[in-house]
Amino acid sequence: MKKINCLKYCLLSLVIIANSAAFAQKGMDQINVNGQFVMAARAGQVDRAGALLAEGAKVNSRDRNGDTPLNMAANKGNLALVEILLKANADVNLGNIAGVTPLMSSAYSVKPEIMRLLLAAGAKPNTFDRVKKNAATYAAGTGCTDCLVQLLGAGIDVNAKMENNLTLLMWAAAYGHESAVSLLLAKGADRSPQDGRGKTAADMAREENHLAVVQLLQ
Repeated sequence: MKKINCLKYCLLSLVIIANSAAFAQKGMDQINVNGQFVMAARAGQVDRAGALLAEGAKVNSRDRNGDTPLNMAANKGNLALVEILLKANADVNLGNIAGVTPLMSSAYSVKPEIMRLLLAAGAKPNTFDRVKKNAATYAAGTGCTDCLVQLLGAGIDVNAKMENNLTLLMWAAAYGHESAVSLLLAKGADRSPQDGRGKTAADMAREENHLAVVQLLQ
């Protein structure tokens, strides 16, 4: 009787172990698919990323920095991959560890065509990252006038004061972006505000020897 019970116990244990192994393998396969998907997105492999999505990869998978494939695609200007990811319902507002969202990435990399898709998909224009910058800050800093037009149209205040009382006009002026400065002035940007150090946009342009911008601001 004891031998029979022992045999049953051993058989049951083998079944449990087999099922556990199968479950673990299934989980490992899923991790592999998601890892491959992230690597494909990082490499800009559109067809490969699409195939892995079809195999069950999670569209909002992340790498160790918290970047999703959508954030990677937006940063690199990979329009085809962005379109595939948006069709797969990628989260347009999911930021990385630093709080940088795909919309911010598109502004930083000067990709207005990608920004247009992200905004249409519901990207929030006034989200801030951990260094208190939003997409408009990056757009002004890179001089992306098309990006600024879109963001102002999406509700960003042209005279909003951000960290250290910096304005979009100050960011554009400090980096010497004449077209961006002209655009912001045309949209009603105020020349007079001072940052936390008491400097105006003109002061910042003058410090960096952006004389054409100084003339615009005078």
